[in-house]
Amino acid sequence: MSVQLLRRKFTVEQYHKMAESEILTEDDRVELIRGEIIEMSPIGTKHAACVRRSSNLLSAKLQGRALIDTQNPVVLNNNSEPQPDVTLLQPREDFYENAHPQPNDIFLVIEVADTTVKYDREVKIPLYAEDKITEVWLVDINEQCVEVFREPTADGYRNIQKLTRGESLSIQAFPDMMITVDEILG
Repeated sequence: MSVQLLRRKFTVEQYHKMAESEILTEDDRVELIRGEIIEMSPIGTKHAACVRRSSNLLSAKLQGRALIDTQNPVVLNNNSEPQPDVTLLQPREDFYENAHPQPNDIFLVIEVADTTVKYDREVKIPLYAEDKITEVWLVDINEQCVEVFREPTADGYRNIQKLTRGESLSIQAFPDMMITVDEILG
C-alpha cells in the first residue's frame, strides 16, 4: 500500500507574506520553485568566486548596457521566484525598487553549480524555459564547462551547447561582446 502525501503549494504573494510576517527571515536561504519552498545549498568558495568573477567580468564588458544582479530574486510566474546566481537585466532607473524582475526584463540567467548541477539542469533550467527566459548559462565548476541554453520552448531549450576551456561565447542579446570560458571559470 502506498501512502499519498498532501503538499501545500504557495504563491509568490503568500511567500512574500511569510517574509513580511518573519516566518521566513533574511537568514533563510530559500527560494520558491513551483510553489514549494526549497532550501538552497550553502555557497562554497569556488562557487562564490565564480559568481563574483562573472559579475565583475560582465560589468566591465557591458559598461551600463545591462544591470548585473547577483543572487537576487526574479519572479517567473505566480508560483516561482528563484534566485539565480547572476542575472543580466534591462536597465531601469528605479533598479527594480517596486517589483522584482520578470521574464521580459531578463537578458541572461547564469546558474553556477558544483553540488547542485543535477538540480539546476533538471529543475531550474526547464522552469526558465517554460517562462521563456531567452538564454541561460549553467557554469559547471566540476566539469569545468559552460552549458548554454537558448530558444526556450514549453518542453525545454531547443538549442544547447557545451563549451569548455579555450572556447568563446557571446550573449545572445549582446553578440558583439565575446567572453571565454576561461574568463568565467578563472
